[in-house]
Amino acid sequence: MTTAVKKKIPAAPLKVAAPKGIPAKGPTVKPATIKAVPPKAPALVKPPVVMVKPATPAKKHEFKAGDFVVYPTHGVGRIQKVDEQQVAGLTLELFVIAFEKDKMILRVPTTKAKAVGMRKLSTPDVVATALNTLRGRARIKRTMWSRRAQEYEAKINSGDLVSIAEVVRDLHRASGQPEQSYSERQLYEAALARMAREVAAIERIDEQSAVKRVESALVKKAA
Repeated sequence: MTTAVKKKIPAAPLKVAAPKGIPAKGPTVKPATIKAVPPKAPALVKPPVVMVKPATPAKKHEFKAGDFVVYPTHGVGRIQKVDEQQVAGLTLELFVIAFEKDKMILRVPTTKAKAVGMRKLSTPDVVATALNTLRGRARIKRTMWSRRAQEYEAKINSGDLVSIAEVVRDLHRASGQPEQSYSERQLYEAALARMAREVAAIERIDEQSAVKRVESALVKKAA
C-alpha cells in the first residue's frame, strides 16, 4: 500500500498593513535644501540736483541816479532813479529822467540809452567851443526858409552843444538888424533855452544867469 507524501508549500509572507499615522518604509527622500536669500538692499535714491544760480552782480551803468544827462530831443534832465518794470513777462531796466522845465518824466531802457543819443553833460572844453561859436559870423544858406528851418530844428534836436550854438548864432538879431519872423523867433528861443540849460547845469548856476552869459557872447560878436 502506497503511502502519500504531503509536500509542504511554503507560506506566502504576510503583508502587514502599516498602522495609520505611521508611514510605510520606502526610499528615503532628502528634504530639499532651501537656501536663505538675503534681502535686497533698497536702491539708493539720488536726491534731485538743484542748480543754484550765482547771484547776478549789480550792473554798472554809465549813468546813475542824480546825474544830469542830455536827451537829444528834450535837452537837460536829471536821473531820478534806475527802475525795473515787467513788460511782456520780461524785466526791463529803465532810467527815470525828470525834465523840470517841461514838467515831464521820461523812462529810457538802460540798454537803449546810448542808441538814442543820451549823453553826459558837455565838458568845459566843449562849452568854451560853443561860446566861441556864438562870437563867430552867422552862416546863413541861401535856400528856402522851410528847408533852413528843418536844418535848424535837426541841429537843436541833435543834442550837440556846438550845433545848438550855431543855431543861436545864425538866428540872433542885433539892434539895427531886420527883425526875426515868428518861426525864426521860435527856433531861436528854443535853441537859446536848450543851450542855457546845459551851461547852467555844467557851471552850477541858475538858468537866467546862463542865458545872460550866452547873450553876452552874442553882444561881443555884434560889437
